Amino acid sequence: MEQDFTKGSVLKALIRFSIPYLISCFLQTFYGLVDLYVTGQFNKAASISAVSIGSQVMHMVTVIIVGLAMGSTVTISQAIGARKKDRAEKAVGNTVGLFLLVSLITTVILLGLTDSIIRILSTPTEAVSQTKLYLTICFLGIPFITAYNIISCVFRGLGDSKSPLYFVAAACVINIGLDFLFIGYFKMGAAGAALGTVLSQSASVIFAFLVIRKRELGLTVKRSDFIPDGQTLKNILKIGFPISLQDGFVQISFMLITIIANRRGVIAAASVGIVEKLISFFFLVPSAMLSSISSIAAQNVGAQKHDRAQKTLQYGITIAVSFGLIVAVLCQFFCKPLLGLFSSETAVILMGCQYLRSYIFDCPAAGIHFCFSGYFCAYGKSTISFLQNFISIILIRIPGAYLASALFPDTLFPMGIAAPAGSLLSALICIIAYVIMRSKSFSKAN
Repeated sequence: MEQDFTKGSVLKALIRFSIPYLISCFLQTFYGLVDLYVTGQFNKAASISAVSIGSQVMHMVTVIIVGLAMGSTVTISQAIGARKKDRAEKAVGNTVGLFLLVSLITTVILLGLTDSIIRILSTPTEAVSQTKLYLTICFLGIPFITAYNIISCVFRGLGDSKSPLYFVAAACVINIGLDFLFIGYFKMGAAGAALGTVLSQSASVIFAFLVIRKRELGLTVKRSDFIPDGQTLKNILKIGFPISLQDGFVQISFMLITIIANRRGVIAAASVGIVEKLISFFFLVPSAMLSSISSIAAQNVGAQKHDRAQKTLQYGITIAVSFGLIVAVLCQFFCKPLLGLFSSETAVILMGCQYLRSYIFDCPAAGIHFCFSGYFCAYGKSTISFLQNFISIILIRIPGAYLASALFPDTLFPMGIAAPAGSLLSALICIIAYVIMRSKSFSKAN
């Protein structure tokens, strides 16, 4: 089942790996929106608010877990590239043990903090009870949600991005059906949305195990591989922890920017909210490049084929930036129809266009540092990815959005500039780090 990315066309490998991953991300984003859509069709504002708030919390939990799992993906890929299957088998076994423990601890902690989370997020009084029910069900399902994402990360570490696509497609179909059953037929409201999500991802885990039993993975994971190994766990956490921290911090920054927008009134809040949803779709391509580069380059790093790792980065940047520039130009002309899909209010569309026309340039700019992040992860240097994001958020994104909001209260255009400005700083830091890495490698080679 494993794929060998250490030979053949680098560009073909990148495209072949990234397309299934891109579709998987799209489906995950899509069925998250379906939860909200179906809830809105059968329930009032309190249920919609509960699902919206609860899903935001669960998205943050999920990206942190997936960020941590990036350490497993890269560790497995490096071992496969180095033709050291015993190391890959040990990494798979230790991944299962590590994330079983992480999921159980996370479940207990979050269940204890449910009331505090609801309070911190300033949940409307009418939505408190349903939000609590939604979060309680989802928190209890964290072990299944974790297993669902970890299995996908292991497959990608083996170079297989198609199987995770099948898993998420199955979860998507089941989730949509359960949404209409629980929310529409049984009138369960937000609880039905949460139950549908947990059960669909649990069913996807079962489906994944059936696939594993019927297919030849190329690895033979033994009972001894599940015994904690200090070096293996160190490698996984060294790569995964900074990425997890970075993703969590990015989500917090999005929440802070949302708060800044909310303070400008309901029109600005609605405009920013719609644009953020659009941006999340446009960013699927840079995200797919990040994951693809980390997996493909990691195999070549393990095989000591650094020129192929470098080519993977170059192709990834070309694809991500080209896509971003095309989208940025199109949004200048078609922002009104795009905003009109989500709102019929003229004021919301007007302010949304102001925000989108400047914010959208974050897509090509972020494409650069996303690709570099995947490359740094492949070399086990994910701390660089965390630092460039941290510096960008602290120095530009949050203060820039705040100052623009305060200085230009009649337009959202300046506020949107903060995101691409922050990404350009991130890209500059990444380029400097890359040049230093290359110069050190050249010095060692000579």
